[in-house]
Amino acid sequence: MGFAMDTRERLASAAREKGSSLASLSRMIGRNATYLQQYITKGSPRKLEEEDRRKLASFLGLEEAELGAPKEKSYSPDPKRDFVDVPRLEVDVSAGPGAMPAQEQAFDAFRFSRRWLLEQGLDGAELSVIRVIGDSMEPLLREGDEVLVDRRERPFRDGIHVVRLDDSLLVKRVASQGAGRFSLLSQNLAYPPIQVSADELRIIGRVVWKSGRV
Repeated sequence: MGFAMDTRERLASAAREKGSSLASLSRMIGRNATYLQQYITKGSPRKLEEEDRRKLASFLGLEEAELGAPKEKSYSPDPKRDFVDVPRLEVDVSAGPGAMPAQEQAFDAFRFSRRWLLEQGLDGAELSVIRVIGDSMEPLLREGDEVLVDRRERPFRDGIHVVRLDDSLLVKRVASQGAGRFSLLSQNLAYPPIQVSADELRIIGRVVWKSGRV
């Protein structure tokens, strides 16, 4: 029986150690609830599919080789396949009175997991990172934080957005007031709301993530 039986025993043992049932693991990889039970006890399928093996190894904290992958094919992250470089732009967005737009040129990049972006429903090609200045969005956003902006055109919904107002770039909570009117709201209550019409405002993108010092 050799290595194949060892592989099945290793999977069963790792599942027990993790406290996960074979049925729940089967559902996690998109299979019917009896799939892994049949694999272990009946030898059907004869070996795990590569994607199933990868998901199980990642979840159970195993090397793929322990689940039947050839040693040389054990999973290791591929920067070109598994990660997306999102440009950091030479643009500041103001949480205060308003930042003058600079040249939208990338000077660096943040590297995000492609899988994480997919889980968040984000498209790496439509993302950019810019820096926050000012204090009107404190404590949610502080000066020096960098925000991930989703620039896809979508139906508007209230939320934190980067907007262009006159010649300034702002990050605000944008709320529709109906009849083509919007309120630009600050988290810092020292800053009053700004009321604008739709033709005065251009929404650049929705803020979907931030980074900053603790």
